[in-house]
Amino acid sequence: MKGTSWTLRLSAGAGFVFLYAPIIALIIYSFNESKLVTVWGGWSIKWYVELFQNEQIMSAAWVSLKIAFISATLAAVLGTLAGFVLSRFGRFRGKTMLAGWVTAPLVMPEVITGLSLLLLFVAMENMFGWPAGRGLTTIVIAHTTFCLAYVAVVVQSRLATLDDTLEEAAMDLGAKPVTLFFLITLPLIAPAILAGWLLAFTLSLDDLVIASFVSGPGNSTLPMVIFSKVRLGVTPEINALATLMIGIVMIAVIAAVFLMRRQQKQVAQED
Repeated sequence: MKGTSWTLRLSAGAGFVFLYAPIIALIIYSFNESKLVTVWGGWSIKWYVELFQNEQIMSAAWVSLKIAFISATLAAVLGTLAGFVLSRFGRFRGKTMLAGWVTAPLVMPEVITGLSLLLLFVAMENMFGWPAGRGLTTIVIAHTTFCLAYVAVVVQSRLATLDDTLEEAAMDLGAKPVTLFFLITLPLIAPAILAGWLLAFTLSLDDLVIASFVSGPGNSTLPMVIFSKVRLGVTPEINALATLMIGIVMIAVIAAVFLMRRQQKQVAQED
């Protein structure tokens, strides 16, 4: 047993080193004085200063954050509704087709998704005149389309394991379906919705392939700008940008965990 324990610890340690050592190295070299990424020249924060003075990167970051927030919010709403329908509604005509449409983006290659959405937007523009060209609107629609699948899966999984005694008690007391959903079901699945929103936000912020298909001139997202710069070589500014993104994601995850634990404690106290 001792040998097995040490083997598991060694394997876990090697896995963590493999995953997080490059991230730690990137964070350290973001404070490098030297222009050469692989040559250490001392500690400095000048690359963070130059990063905030880079209008191209700042503009792309604002575009990406705006798109990610809108897309994640729309995906959370639509994904929650889709997950609720698939989990709580019985058999109805078209349920299998709806489930297939919802989960298709999970298994569809991003190249195929981006190309199909591009052809759809071109056909819609020719037929209806909307959307006029490719830009923020088309990126938001595309990101919402593939992000809602992840939200729906998370919410559907939460609903499948949810204790329905509270809902049954509320119905016995005469609660209407709408009141039941907003006062009982929605607070119970709120952690799952929040987790789905964070997942959708991260996926939208990280997407490169689909955004490259459906974006237009002047609407480049942050991953697109980073990819165009990295092709010419990694610069210390990119290290600083990546470090800031890691920090933002960590803060968001810690805040989400804190909120979910706080809500769980409140539910436990009420019980």
